[in-house]
Order: sequence, then C-alpha cells, then structure tokens
Amino acid sequence: MTTLILAIVIGGAFGFVLDRIGATNPNFIIGMLRLSNLHLMKTIFLAIGTASVLLYAGLMLGFVDPGHLDVKDAYWGVFIGGLLLGLGFAVSGYCPGTGLAAAATGRWDGVVFVLGGLAGAGAYMATYAWVKSTGVLDHVLGGKATLGPLSGTDYPAVLDSVPGEWIGLALGAFFIAVAALLPGRLRAGPPQAD
Repeated sequence: MTTLILAIVIGGAFGFVLDRIGATNPNFIIGMLRLSNLHLMKTIFLAIGTASVLLYAGLMLGFVDPGHLDVKDAYWGVFIGGLLLGLGFAVSGYCPGTGLAAAATGRWDGVVFVLGGLAGAGAYMATYAWVKSTGVLDHVLGGKATLGPLSGTDYPAVLDSVPGEWIGLALGAFFIAVAALLPGRLRAGPPQAD
C-alpha cells in the first residue's frame, strides 16, 4: 500500500510541475516543436541533464544501488513506437504524461487525448499476437545494452572501454549546457494562447 501511495504522490507532484511549466498547454508544446518557443525544450533538457548527473554521480559515490537499474530492451517496435509517439506529439501537442496532466486540469482536449491513448493501447493488446509474429519485438542492438559498462551490473556495453557512469555524467552535463545556451526561440512564431 505504501508503494501505491508513494506512486500517487510522486505522480501528482510530477503532474503539478508539468502544469506549472506550461506542458499541459498544447500551444506551448507545438511552439516548441515549431522552434518558436523553446521554454519547454530548455526545461526538458535541464531536467534530463540534472537527473542524469545525479543518477550517475550517485552510482559512482555508492548512493544508488545499481541493482535498481533496469535497462529496457531494444527492438524494432521501440523505434517504430517512438516514431508514432513523435507523430502523435506533433499532431496533438501532447505526450502521454502531459496529456494525462492536461486531462487532470480539466482540459477537454487532454481528456480526448487520454481516451484515444487508451483506445490505442487496447488495440495493441488485441493485436499483440500478430505484432509479435512480425518480428518487430525481436531484440536488436544487443537487446538490453548500455553505452558503457556499469559497475555492479551485467548488461552488455556498446563501448567497452569507457565506463558507463562517465558517459552518463558527460551526457548529463551536455544536456545542462544545451539548456543554458539555447535561446528562447530559433524562429518567430505566433503569440502563445491558452
């Protein structure tokens, strides 16, 4: 029961932050994709970079148990799903997290987005056997692989000579630098509306 309560509290806090930074407004998201309002992009890069630095520094200092890490499988379905997610993101102005947070704030388009996502998940479940038979769920690129070896794990690494913790720190620092250096806009766009 504690895990469920913790999940609800963390999910609620995450949704609150998404709303506060404007991620529940599809006009802000579409402005980001049009490169006319990069506020959200800067926030996303900063969040990813900070989380990466904290995670990999925590691993190096022994604060994070590597046994809690779970590297996701790589297969063609992930890449196809990523393309579909990006297309849906561009068309609707929502990703699953921002759409759910928008629905929680009472936005009707957010509610429709969530219902569409649930319908899509149901369709995938109904056709799972067929999808699996196509081979798009077969492992590629080593399946569960990391960029560099991580101490305390047995995941195969793409680059055996560079510790994964250092790669994670470097990528995190890179994302933080991009967030700091990225301008507010790369091209002119229409004013943002709610």
